[in-house]
Amino acid sequence: MPELEECSGYIYLKETVYKRATIRAIKRPAIAQVPTFKTYPEAEKVELPRNWRLAEARITPLLQNRRSLRRYLAEPIKFEELAFLLWASQGITAKSGVYSFRTAPSGGALYPVETYFSANFVEDLAPGLYHFDVENFSLDRLSNEDSAAAVAAACLDQKFMAQSAVSFLWSSIFRRCMTKYGNRGLRYVLLDAGHICQNLLVAAEAIGCGGCPVAAFYDDEVNDLLQLDPGEESIVYAAAVGKKEKAKGTKCSL
Repeated sequence: MPELEECSGYIYLKETVYKRATIRAIKRPAIAQVPTFKTYPEAEKVELPRNWRLAEARITPLLQNRRSLRRYLAEPIKFEELAFLLWASQGITAKSGVYSFRTAPSGGALYPVETYFSANFVEDLAPGLYHFDVENFSLDRLSNEDSAAAVAAACLDQKFMAQSAVSFLWSSIFRRCMTKYGNRGLRYVLLDAGHICQNLLVAAEAIGCGGCPVAAFYDDEVNDLLQLDPGEESIVYAAAVGKKEKAKGTKCSL
């Protein structure tokens, strides 16, 4: 089918296929390295709690009950719960030499994905845009303005994004991964984003929340909101999370 062969996505996949006979001959682009952690030295730092008291839950019912949720209760999540969600999605769990391993896997332990979010309804946290400082387990406040409507508009005018407690926005610093993996590195970036989002959704279930992944957005509009340089860093995925009504009892299908 000629129309498929002309698609840029199809061409990309074909051009980045690994073959046993040719893999050693692949030339890696000479891409300069960048730091593993993004920092905002001038931003106001908001320390996150590390001692949340949340009941542990078995993984089976969390996975069983996880569904994309676009309707949320009109109540905020706790600041402690936000901290748990951020840790579950990308928190550091161990260190070995120069590597800081996280809750979600990453090709080559390079972690090209950055976490931003729009705080809509979070107790003890002002509405606005934030960046998750993974290394220091803290927040960088990027904007004091209520950004819920702007984020929803940039996500193809999906109103439920503005009604969620938090809207997560994941970007990628492509150079961080592609310096090592070249063109194939883009695959790893997208895989990383998927791992992170799934961790978030399972963690959301554990605290009585629901979420909905979002891949439909106007890239330039989201990048502008986050003040990203699209030549170096761009939005790749998003998700809304909010409180949901308690289920009346769901049988496990296992």
